[in-house]
Amino acid sequence: MTAPAAPPIVSASQAPITVGAVLFDGFELLDMFGPLEMFGMLEGRARILMLAQAPGPVRSHQGPACVADAALAGAPALDVLLVPGGMGTRRELSNAPFLAELVRQAGTARFVASVCTGSILLASAGLLDGRSATSNKRVFRMVASRWPAVHWVAEARWVEDGRFFTSSGVSAGMDMALGLIARLTDWDTSLEVANRAEYEWHQDKGWDPFARLNGLL
Repeated sequence: MTAPAAPPIVSASQAPITVGAVLFDGFELLDMFGPLEMFGMLEGRARILMLAQAPGPVRSHQGPACVADAALAGAPALDVLLVPGGMGTRRELSNAPFLAELVRQAGTARFVASVCTGSILLASAGLLDGRSATSNKRVFRMVASRWPAVHWVAEARWVEDGRFFTSSGVSAGMDMALGLIARLTDWDTSLEVANRAEYEWHQDKGWDPFARLNGLL
């Protein structure tokens, strides 16, 4: 597969890529740590910050907690704002201060990325209105009916619309993260990261057997 036409916006000689990963109670572990593993493989070329409404431990849906380094309100300028999904997204839909901080951070971040049902937080905040996006295929019909202002793409591993990246369910976040790394650096760097992780990267954004499996096609 050929490299994307867009030139890289961050090179090895520039400042590290700053990734702000958003935590909330009930986040999905792989949604968060799958993509962060890929960014972490960049080593000195990436800086990862764990963010939440308030610093401190935040419990995942599966049980283990992660510690937020800083509050969303106090985060520095970000290259990537990463929003996971998980059962906790349902509660955050009614958390107006949290959604307001997502909007504020998204306004200054170079890229905004969501994994799985993290897209419903972006949609609820109005950030995806008029944009193409995808989400977890098990809840796709509900998502598409609740936020009709978004152009929901049923068959997609991940979707890129300008600076907004959204992925399908759970493991798809790793494929999306590698696609985003290719935009931030270059295609060869993403291939190197995937190889170091011994991960078979689905480079085709349209590869999506789960859309048919869930009756969307």
